[in-house]
Amino acid sequence: MFLEVKDISVYYDTAQVLNKVSLHVDEGEVISVVGSNGAGKTTLLRRIAGLVKWEKDTFKGTKLGRITIEGSVTFNGEEIDKLEAYQIAARGLILCPERGRLYREMTVTENLKVHAFLCKDKHVIQQNFEKVYTLFPILKARGNQIAGTLSGGERTMLAIGRALMSQARLMLIDEPSTGLSPIIKDELFKRLKQIHGLGLTILLVEQDVSYAFAMAQRNYVMSKGHIVSEGTVTELLADEFLRKTYLGM
Repeated sequence: MFLEVKDISVYYDTAQVLNKVSLHVDEGEVISVVGSNGAGKTTLLRRIAGLVKWEKDTFKGTKLGRITIEGSVTFNGEEIDKLEAYQIAARGLILCPERGRLYREMTVTENLKVHAFLCKDKHVIQQNFEKVYTLFPILKARGNQIAGTLSGGERTMLAIGRALMSQARLMLIDEPSTGLSPIIKDELFKRLKQIHGLGLTILLVEQDVSYAFAMAQRNYVMSKGHIVSEGTVTELLADEFLRKTYLGM
């Protein structure tokens, strides 16, 4: 398995956000995690990427620092729980956060350059720029624009572009369609399919079930911090209770 998440739990003080969540992703797959707001999907991605550990270590002794982490995450055969978030990123596991979380005062090009720091080969960096601009021509056109002035769709594209500049092998993509019009959603998911076609593995968190199911080979359904079901689109939609209760379909 490329990514194995085993029995992970996260407590913020006494509030349990994740409850013994387990999942796996094979290399080359697109896997989706769907569920309503508050299901724990974003915390799951942050836990995998090492950001919950960063919070625990950074804010130790404060109210936010009362964080308890259980379970294990293995990426490409290596247990990564004790690694810092930047060390996890250096191994090719890259988080694309919801709404981009860009460096808002920097230009589009500067945002991309910052995320090329993991690569020391100038030729490869240039190839990555070309790859990003081929997938998202608007980013080249907006190169000198301040990132904070981009539209919602452009911010999401830039977040994904930064992941490509970081030499991503596994992309954790959090709610890419948030706030986007149907036309922009369609265009974005076409690009995500192209990125998958380049050989990248994707773990996609998405509230819009129809888009997630159209892209993923397997799917996990989350509710209240734990996985309630796993399967292909056909398998999940065959369960009427699951479809009506958790998928809203």
